[in-house]
Amino acid sequence: MPPKRQEIQHAEDFVSVMREAIREAEKGWLAGEVPVGAILMDQSNGIVARAHNRCVLDVDPTAHAEIVAIRQAARIYQNYRLPGATLVVTVEPCIMCMGAIMNARIDMLVFGTFDEKSGAGGSLFNLPEDTRLNHRLKVIHGILEEECRGLMQGFFTEKR
Repeated sequence: MPPKRQEIQHAEDFVSVMREAIREAEKGWLAGEVPVGAILMDQSNGIVARAHNRCVLDVDPTAHAEIVAIRQAARIYQNYRLPGATLVVTVEPCIMCMGAIMNARIDMLVFGTFDEKSGAGGSLFNLPEDTRLNHRLKVIHGILEEECRGLMQGFFTEKR
């Protein structure tokens, strides 16, 4: 039986983990990737996987930070299901990533800033609350929101 989740009581408890995700996003930016970072934690809130976008580096349109972190964790656990896991990501996941999060049976999603153009965690779409789907997950948003949004804005300003 897996250990009982160490309860995280407040959104503020995710600030240090979001800072780790921001560091991952910065690594992506330096590599020419859209700066999104993800940290996947286990039931005891230990970091299992960390990733940044790798679409350009891997020549893979599915190599979003969330997908890369989920793949790492699945390999570690030798299981495509990750019950009890929490995914902390700098930007609201897209439809593809939200599908992977839900298919992996991740329990909680924490993200920094909304993605009004393609987000699937409450802005454009709200898949976690779609009653037609069979998996529910807790969603917390707005952790270091300004920093996370600033990374994205800075990256795209630099590209223009």
